[in-house]
Amino acid sequence: MNIIIDTHALIWYIEGEKRLSKTAISAIENLNNQVFVSKASLWELAIKISLGKLKISIGFDDLKKFLLENGFSILDYNFDHLITLLSLQYHHRDPFDRLIIAQSIYNRFNIVTIDKNFRKYDVKIIW
Repeated sequence: MNIIIDTHALIWYIEGEKRLSKTAISAIENLNNQVFVSKASLWELAIKISLGKLKISIGFDDLKKFLLENGFSILDYNFDHLITLLSLQYHHRDPFDRLIIAQSIYNRFNIVTIDKNFRKYDVKIIW
């Protein structure tokens, strides 16, 4: 199964946060699954860290190493993702989340998220 992980779920995974469900952790750690982190999430993290709105325990400089060592693949966005984004209804206004939703729809990926707004789209949620 191919999975894309939402930004907050990625943060919770990094931090070992208990709010991340056992189902989500199992899906992320299942070696049969390919887990993707959108560059939109990395961009969001960089912005929030630079504004002082977020701190992560590993430091942004070590994030790429953490992702690769834990089997995550970094998913760039492309023109087809943006075309899909244009067709999305505005159930969700967060631009980072909208791009993750568009990537999920276009690539037919499941999404690890707790965000209830994602459920308003034609995506499969893992939580």
